[in-house]
Parts: sequence; C-alpha cells; structure tokens
Amino acid sequence: MSGVLMRFRVMAIIAGVMSLLLWFGYMPAKYLLDNPSLVDLVRWVPIVHGYLYPIYILTAIQFAAVARFPLKRMIGFILAGTLPVASLIAERRVVKQFS
Repeated sequence: MSGVLMRFRVMAIIAGVMSLLLWFGYMPAKYLLDNPSLVDLVRWVPIVHGYLYPIYILTAIQFAAVARFPLKRMIGFILAGTLPVASLIAERRVVKQFS
C-alpha cells in the first residue's frame, strides 16, 4: 500500500501545483492581460497539465481500488484534480487517514 500511497501523493501534489499554475498563471495571462510575451512564457503550462492530469487520474483510480474505496469516493478523487486546491486537500486527508 505504501507504494500506491506515495504515487498518489506525488501525483496529487503535482496535479494541484499544475492546476494552480493553469488557473492563476496561464489563464489570466492569456485572457485578462494583453501581453503576448507573457503568454509565450507560460505556454508550457496547459501542455504539461494536459499530459499529467491523465496520469493523476490513473493513480487516483489505482489508489482507490487498492484502498477499496466506494465508487463515489473514487470519483471524488478524480474530480479533485480539476480544482486548484482540491487535490492538495485530498492528499492531506489521505495521508492523515493512512499514515
């Protein structure tokens, strides 16, 4: 269980940080500010987030299956990756429960 837990923790933190960068870095730079050079600086954020989020989903499914969580909680873990801070909160709760 510790390997699955560690993978989930790492991916939850990475997904949370990337989501924060996407919501509060890339999106304001693209849609609120009129600065093409700033958009070019953060153009990598949605690409990296797009590649890492499916990996987070797979690790959340694997963790929930190994921990034998109900489907509702598994879906909660998956959806936690869509909000900037929710995956970080989910990671903290999991660590508190399993450590």
